[in-house]
Amino acid sequence: MPRAARTTAPSSTSAPKSRKSAVVPNAKSDAAEKNKPLMEDIRLLGRILGDVIREQEGRAAFELIERVRQLSVAYRLKKDASAGRVLDRLLKNLSADQTVSVIRAFSYFSHLANIAEDRHHVRRRMHHEAEGHLQEGSLAFCFERLARADHRGADIAAMLERAYISPVLTAHPTEVQRTSILDAERSIAVLITQRDELRSERDRQENEQLIRARVTQLWQTRMLRYAKLRVSDEIENALSYYHATFLRQIPRMYREIEQALPGHAVPPFFRMGHWIGGDRDGNPNVTAETLNLALSRQAETALRHYLTEVHSLGAELSMSAMLAPVPPEMQALAERSPDKNPHREDEPYRRALIGVYARLAATLHELTGTEALRHAVAPQNPYATAEEFAADLEVIERSLRFHHAEALVAPRLAPLQRAVQVFGFHLATVDLRQSSDQHELVVAELLRIARIEPDYAALPEDERRALLLRLLDDARSLRVRGADYSPLTQGELAIFEAAAVGRARFGAHAIRHYIISHTETVSDLLEVLLLQKETGLLQGTLNDHGRAALIVVPLFETIADLRNAVEIMREFYALPGITALVARGGGEQDVMLGYSDSNKDGGFFTSNWELYRAEIALVEMFDALEAEHNIRLRLFHGRGGTVGRGGGPSYQAILAQPPGTVKGQIRLTEQGEVIASKYAHPEIGRRNLETLVAATLEASLLHPTKAAPKAFLEAAETLSQASMAAYRHLVYDTEGFTDYFFAATPIREIAELNIGSRPASRKATRAIEDLRAIPWGFSWGQCRVALPGWCGFGSAVEAFLGEGSGRTGRLELLQRMHKQWPFFRTLLSNLDMVLAKSDVRIAQRYVELVEDKRLGKRIFAAIRTEWDKTHDALALITGEGERLQSNPALARSIEHRFPYLDPLNHLQVDLLRRRRGGDEHELVQRGIHLTINGLATGLRNSG
Repeated sequence: MPRAARTTAPSSTSAPKSRKSAVVPNAKSDAAEKNKPLMEDIRLLGRILGDVIREQEGRAAFELIERVRQLSVAYRLKKDASAGRVLDRLLKNLSADQTVSVIRAFSYFSHLANIAEDRHHVRRRMHHEAEGHLQEGSLAFCFERLARADHRGADIAAMLERAYISPVLTAHPTEVQRTSILDAERSIAVLITQRDELRSERDRQENEQLIRARVTQLWQTRMLRYAKLRVSDEIENALSYYHATFLRQIPRMYREIEQALPGHAVPPFFRMGHWIGGDRDGNPNVTAETLNLALSRQAETALRHYLTEVHSLGAELSMSAMLAPVPPEMQALAERSPDKNPHREDEPYRRALIGVYARLAATLHELTGTEALRHAVAPQNPYATAEEFAADLEVIERSLRFHHAEALVAPRLAPLQRAVQVFGFHLATVDLRQSSDQHELVVAELLRIARIEPDYAALPEDERRALLLRLLDDARSLRVRGADYSPLTQGELAIFEAAAVGRARFGAHAIRHYIISHTETVSDLLEVLLLQKETGLLQGTLNDHGRAALIVVPLFETIADLRNAVEIMREFYALPGITALVARGGGEQDVMLGYSDSNKDGGFFTSNWELYRAEIALVEMFDALEAEHNIRLRLFHGRGGTVGRGGGPSYQAILAQPPGTVKGQIRLTEQGEVIASKYAHPEIGRRNLETLVAATLEASLLHPTKAAPKAFLEAAETLSQASMAAYRHLVYDTEGFTDYFFAATPIREIAELNIGSRPASRKATRAIEDLRAIPWGFSWGQCRVALPGWCGFGSAVEAFLGEGSGRTGRLELLQRMHKQWPFFRTLLSNLDMVLAKSDVRIAQRYVELVEDKRLGKRIFAAIRTEWDKTHDALALITGEGERLQSNPALARSIEHRFPYLDPLNHLQVDLLRRRRGGDEHELVQRGIHLTINGLATGLRNSG
């Protein structure tokens, strides 16, 4: 928070008389001028927060927080070591109440700073566009690039006809914010946006009072969840982004594409996906019941949006047939309406839309069991499909155009039509996911009870394949009536059966993909096909016109899995009947690539390199399948929030994909706090959605078709081998590293947070192998080490460069790779961001938590050595001695956030020490959890 003003006005945390706030960047005048609105917003929000703190907590609390802020700024920005020592003593001597108060204040400032930065990002983008300067990643920039490359509208429209782009929201537990907090922040974001348009002082004062009300609400709203999230809570959290962003912004995005391609129909190539309610991997709380709930609540969200829009449309389309005669099909639609009000006898649109509303209300009740909010007539005659509803809207559109009322189509009818086309009655495709070992257990039990195979698990792989293929060609069911199956088998089969019912009720797009975690063999794929046959999702048999309803999607996660991916897929398609089965099902084959576990397995560089290699090999294989059998490959990128889990800017990530691997087809996960940062604000959300489309179009139509030079590929392979060796030596082979990790990071406390419905570890062990990649990365981010995002690279470069006469040439090769190879350039850009957000000085404080002091110093020394090597290697290759030298906006943001994050880290260390020392005070536990929340918010892509 900016410091308190020393005036007779109400005391606040605004800028002092000099107007030089601690958060004003030390930059050139032009940059300062560009960022002036941002600084004004931050000062305003900081001042309001200070006022609220003083009002709610008292002057003493306010002055303590201000003292902490001043010392932290002096230590961080002014390099005042004495201020650091005073700050350390001050923080260590706080009472539990004071500690919680300070943590909340600095956490909420991070929340408010995020709002201001997001608004400024939109503001600058709009300014650039108004001046004709198109922004990289925007659709306008993309279409201009395509035009310069002589891609005609017809070519782009044809590519979109074959395209499929889908961000997939997951419930992975790094979203630490409650929905109540997110809702209040959305309100503040709207108010901050409105300030740019306010001119009178009175209006600005009223706006400020409304912001103050929302900040007061934030301060008095519990930041933490006291009960563990249920799957139903995760479903509701995801749906909140549809109300805020997706339902309205996705149709707006389509409209922009239509305007760029006049005269060409734009198909519904962009659709949303979900894992929430269908992802059972390691989450026993996801059942057939939660899948049914997810499908029902999604349908309700879509249908209630349609009902609202149809109601509003009826109010707007007040035209009289006496003044604007309608064509026969429109008159027929009006006549079918149960509305017989004589006052609307000459108003065919209102009559028709009342009938449409009645049908939608009946559909809502039939699919979800809930009631519409308003009824001009009783609900009746539900729509069987979303296509039926869309057909009625098309009748209305054609009629409006018939009597020259096209102007009335664009404001509401066209967005509604596009929404129905994209969201249907299902809203988003729900993916099913389960681990391969669970499928094996279910199949083994079915075969044992059916007396077909007593010990399926003991069979060699070739015998498993032969048995499964034989069973897929047998129309008989495996289940024995009246047999006593285990809860696992009953539960897994119930999921498949619920999927069959869900597709029948909500449409085929409701569930399309079945993802198999830990895919290691071909039989892992066949087992899921067999379970589909057992539950009616595979109609017919393998070699007798069989058709599988769900795409069987292998997930290759570890380094070994990635290396085996193409061989597994080649052997799968070599099996008799498989190619024809997939072709009959639509010819789509998704393959999911896991960024998180491959990173935890082999380190940052090796993970990215093995993913790159796997993509190239898969594309080469599927190019032949597509040419001969029209089977298309779609890569599904399992990206997380942190760079260590595949995070980073989506635009650059997609453009850095190997040549020929996109082709208009891409799915990628959106996880944790990244969902809120990208999609909580409607304008920011639309920009991020546009970026996915723009990057996919550019990667598909403008991407170089030639592979990277052989020298680049060989250098990357050499770097990867050395990087993985260094990473695994530190993480897996260094004695005591696991003990250090569990002591020097808040992993144990993160596991206690009520931020997700799944456990932090797959098994009840302390083995890093069994720990989920998400809490692994989240923990390192909290203590400002961010190890998964850089570890191993420094040693790899050091080994690659070596000594002697060839060193200069090898360095020049790496520098050329950085300049000429998008894959390598993006990788180093993400590495740059990670190093900028890490802080070894802060990280060293966490070493105090390791009881074995010699162990703590030894492990941290090894981490510090590798960090220094990586820092130096990056500087050598890029020629940039300072982090984020080529991204000054992000550099300023990070630099001026650190003074507000440092106290949270210091207090987190102290509270962890107290808690682990036996202090069970509730405020101590709450304080730890609040610091986790505040740091995750301030660092943003931290999970």
